Amino acid sequence: MSRSLRTALTAAGLLLGLALPASAQVVSAPTITTQGVPPFDAARLRPDQTAFRETFRELVETDTTLSNGSCTLAAERMAARLRAAGFTDDQLTLFSTPEFPKNGGLVAVLPGDGSAGGPILLLAHLDVVEARRADWTRDPFTLVEEGGYFYARGVADTKALGAVWVDILARLRSEGRTPRRTLKLALTCGEESGAFNGAQWLVANRPDLIQADFVLNEGGGGETDGQGRLIVQSLQVGEKTYQDYGLTTANAGGHSSIPIRDNAIYQLAEALLKVRDHDFPIEMTDTTRTYLARSGAVMGGELGAAMQALSANPADAAAEARVTQDRGLNSLLRTTCVGTMIEGGHANNALPQRAAAVVNCRIFPGHDVQEIRDALAQVVADPGVQITLIDPVALTAAPPPLDPALIGPIEAVTARYFPGVPVIPAMSTGATDAVHFAPAGIPVYGVTGLWFDPDGNGQHGLNERVEVASVYVGRDYLTDLVRALAF
Repeated sequence: MSRSLRTALTAAGLLLGLALPASAQVVSAPTITTQGVPPFDAARLRPDQTAFRETFRELVETDTTLSNGSCTLAAERMAARLRAAGFTDDQLTLFSTPEFPKNGGLVAVLPGDGSAGGPILLLAHLDVVEARRADWTRDPFTLVEEGGYFYARGVADTKALGAVWVDILARLRSEGRTPRRTLKLALTCGEESGAFNGAQWLVANRPDLIQADFVLNEGGGGETDGQGRLIVQSLQVGEKTYQDYGLTTANAGGHSSIPIRDNAIYQLAEALLKVRDHDFPIEMTDTTRTYLARSGAVMGGELGAAMQALSANPADAAAEARVTQDRGLNSLLRTTCVGTMIEGGHANNALPQRAAAVVNCRIFPGHDVQEIRDALAQVVADPGVQITLIDPVALTAAPPPLDPALIGPIEAVTARYFPGVPVIPAMSTGATDAVHFAPAGIPVYGVTGLWFDPDGNGQHGLNERVEVASVYVGRDYLTDLVRALAF
C-alpha cells in the first residue's frame, strides 16, 4: 500500500473553488461538529449501516495474505453479496490464473445509459500485508470494535474501501435505477505482495472490463491532527515511485571456531547502517512549498510555524530540522530508502558465505530507479556489496488532470460533510495500483471521504485500526459522491 497520510499540495491551490454541476445532486449530510468531523453514535446504527457492517466484517475476516489467505475466496464472497442484490451472472466476472489460483479478483458492472459520460471504475485491492497473531494485541483476522476504532488487518488498507464499494453497488442495484454513467467495480489482488497483480492483469488481458473515463481508488482521504480535529481532505493525484533494491554480500565462509573480520553478515550490516544514516536531499518544488505554507497555516503551533518558515526559506536549517522530525513530512519532502528484509548464513556453526537484504525506496518524482541505485552505491561505498534492482522494475503513475467534472462534485460533497475542511489535490508518499492504468491512459484518483490519524493507523504494522465513525461517515460520503457523479 499504499496510502500515505502525508500529502503534498498541487500547484492547483488549496481550494479549487469548482462548482457542483446542477445535474449532480447529493443527499443530506449529517450535522458537523466544530472540529470538522460529523458526530456518530455506533450504538444506534441504521439498518443499512448494520447490513454494511456485515459485509465489512466478512471481508476483513477473510484472510487474504499471500502466505495463507485467498483473494479468490474474498472475491467470491463479495460476488455472492452482489448477486443477492440483483446482479446477474453476466454482470459479474470472477477471474484468476492457473498459476495463482488464490490470487483472483472480481469485476462487477452496473450498466448506465451513458448520458453523463463514460464508465467510472471503483477500485480496491483485496490482499493485505502479513500479520502474525503472536505479535498483535487482538486477532488480526477478527473484526474488533473497541474504543471508537475498528481493529484488524486491512481495516484501513484497504478493506473498508472495498466493502464500501460493494455496498454502494449493491444498494444502487437494489434500487433499480439506471445510472447516467456505467459503474464498474474491480476488487483485485497483489497490490501488497506483487506476486500476481490483478489490476495489471486486467489492463493487459481484459481491458474491456476496466475501460473507464476515470478510476476512484485508495490514496486520498482525510487527515486528523491526532487529537480529533480533521485538518484536510486530500484527493490523490500522484504518488512516489516504488522500487525495491537487493543488497548482497558474499565470501568463502569457513568454520565458526576460527572467526575472521571478513564476514558477509558484518559487511552487509555496515552497508545497511550507512543507508540508515543517509538522508536524500530535501525536494523543494512549487508543490511542496505551497503545501507547507498552506497546511502549516491550518496546522498551527510550532510545527505549523516551521512548515511555513521552510516554505518561505528552504535554507532555514532550524525549520527543516523541526519539520523533518515529523516522519510523514520527512517522507513527503525527499526520496526515502529503508531496509525491510534480511537473511544470511547457512549454518549455526559456519561463517556466512552470503548475506542479503532488501532496501525499499520511495522515489521523489523526477528521479529514476537507476539514478537511485547509483546513489545507494555511493552511500554504501563498498564494491563488495552488490546492489541490484529487484523485479518488477517500477512503473511511474502520470498525474491525472484536475477535471472539473470530478473535482466539482468532490468539493460540493466535502463542503456538506466537512464544512471548512479544505480539499487538497495531493501527492502520496506511498504507491498504489494507479501505476498499472497508465498504459491504458485511464486517470486514477485517490478518493476523499474516510479519515486517518497522523501515525499511520498501523497500516502494514501492528494493530491496524480505523475510526468507526470514519468508516460509516466515509461510506455515506462516498455514496453521495458516486450518486453525484453517476446519477
